[in-house]
Amino acid sequence: MTDPRPHVAILDDEPEIRRMLAAALEEAGFRTSCYARATEFEAALKRLTPDVCLVDLGLPDRDGLALVHRLALESGAAIIIISGRAQVQDRVTGLELGADDYIIKPFDPAEVVARIRARLRKGRADPERAATIARFADWTADFDRYLLVNKGGEEVPFSHAEGEVLRLFLDSPKRLISRAQMQESLGGAAGESFDRAMDVRISRLRTKLGEDPKNPRLIKTIYGAGYIFLGDVRWG
Repeated sequence: MTDPRPHVAILDDEPEIRRMLAAALEEAGFRTSCYARATEFEAALKRLTPDVCLVDLGLPDRDGLALVHRLALESGAAIIIISGRAQVQDRVTGLELGADDYIIKPFDPAEVVARIRARLRKGRADPERAATIARFADWTADFDRYLLVNKGGEEVPFSHAEGEVLRLFLDSPKRLISRAQMQESLGGAAGESFDRAMDVRISRLRTKLGEDPKNPRLIKTIYGAGYIFLGDVRWG
């Protein structure tokens, strides 16, 4: 029988951190799997599909940021970094590479549980967000497969984090979306690291959509106000 609980995969080389997180998450109603090395974690992902991946950056056998970037491109799971690297640039880099959130060690396990619940709430389908295929301009966005497909059939993958931004635009075409609305909808702490992460994700989406960075026709920047998606969107 399939376990209906949301699955959280924990990758951290510190046994006490793994035990603490697993205990808190299991008590909160989640299912967990724990890994000390990236090789074990990556092997497990070939047979498991977690809802959330908690990833430490200081791994003994792999660069944590490189792993985060790969997960963002290949996995549909939400990615939350847990790390002792507390500098703003570390957080910005992690978010730019595709992480959905960044939690600094030491942390209270209750905060991790709350962040995971918030992330899953944002990703959970509701009646307005049940559709997973959107068509606009010369593109089709497939949110089940994390793919953009152009009219010639070429497939361009996008990350979970990029998909959240794209979906926000496609849900509200031809309407101004402010930075504050983006922060409220997508989560994360307001500030320089969030703003820079959004700039990077939008820049990458424009590149994947073949936009002219100097004169984008779909995702327009309204300086001092936010962004507008100018395409007509059809769901389903």
